[in-house]
Amino acid sequence: MPVLLNVDQAVQLSELIDAINKTGLDCKLPEGIKEPTPRIRGLGSLLSAGPEEISFLSNPKMQDLLEQTSAAVVILTPQVYEGLSATPSFVPVLCSQPYLMYALLAQRFDQVRMADLPAGIHPSAVIDPSAQLGEGVSVGPFCVVEAGVRIGRGTRLGAHCVIGAGSTLGQDGLLHARVTLYHQVHIGDRVILHSGVVLGADGFGFAPDPVKGKGAWAKIAQIGHVRIGDDVEIGANTTVDRGALDDTVLSNGVKLDNQIMIGHNVQVGEHTAMAACVGVAGSTQIGARCTIAGAAMLSGHLVLGDDVHVSGGTAVTSNISQPGRYTGVYPFAGHQDWQKNAAVLGQLSGLRRRLRSLERQQADGANESSEHINKQK
Repeated sequence: MPVLLNVDQAVQLSELIDAINKTGLDCKLPEGIKEPTPRIRGLGSLLSAGPEEISFLSNPKMQDLLEQTSAAVVILTPQVYEGLSATPSFVPVLCSQPYLMYALLAQRFDQVRMADLPAGIHPSAVIDPSAQLGEGVSVGPFCVVEAGVRIGRGTRLGAHCVIGAGSTLGQDGLLHARVTLYHQVHIGDRVILHSGVVLGADGFGFAPDPVKGKGAWAKIAQIGHVRIGDDVEIGANTTVDRGALDDTVLSNGVKLDNQIMIGHNVQVGEHTAMAACVGVAGSTQIGARCTIAGAAMLSGHLVLGDDVHVSGGTAVTSNISQPGRYTGVYPFAGHQDWQKNAAVLGQLSGLRRRLRSLERQQADGANESSEHINKQK
């Protein structure tokens, strides 16, 4: 029972389903379900949900849990429902994509939670007179909003956020506590930034400067911006550097996990997702709908095409133009080729023994032939 509404906030199941934006999603009650449907106060897993909560089944392997659940309502596919051997103890909701429906429901419940949070401008916040705040903007304790900032309607800043001069935030965004935006960072609508996110720090740019001494460096001022599209989410303690000249860009729908490093001038295509601890060096271009698994590393000035999927821990050191999954360290390769090579690596010891045995046999055969020739002489 991770999300429970107050009794007076409970929602009739039919109203809850109608309130979800189900565009393109087939979702309905089975024929014969009569009103009134249950009133729902929360959302939970099959094992944890109680008699006032809704749950879901997305993995058919967990179908046995349907017999154990105490949930009032369960979202499942029509195929699973038709295969039930007995009348279920819960009200079924038939949906072609239960996991997606669960995500939409979770958003709905979270909106109720967000509505209960304190609103308005906290008296400890420091806001420059030139900043423009839209209707319904909330600014938490000890926030700093610098000159020329524009914040769209309904956006919320958690405690201790810093919004640098000239930055812009779209509508209905959420910045959790201690998010830092340097100057000239531009963010779209419905963006979520988790605690510790830093956008617009200087990229790692230095030129050799022998005038200062052997091995010395001269700083290259980073004068580009950071541009974040709509519906982007960035995890805790992730850093996106500003561009050296051109902007660093995260397109619409990009999802970044915690503790990711995005270097200067990087461009990431729409709906690309990266798991924790990924590092992307400067000026790399990543296409749309890519996935980069945890701890993968991408060298600088590379181009990855659309629909490229990089496995965890993989070091990508050259361009990838073809869609598909790529795995490995040095060198990376197409996933199937990598699997074949990995299987061979596991057999190297045995292959070495066989090779040495063949070499000995060949040497013995050569010696026997030599002795035979000598005897004939």
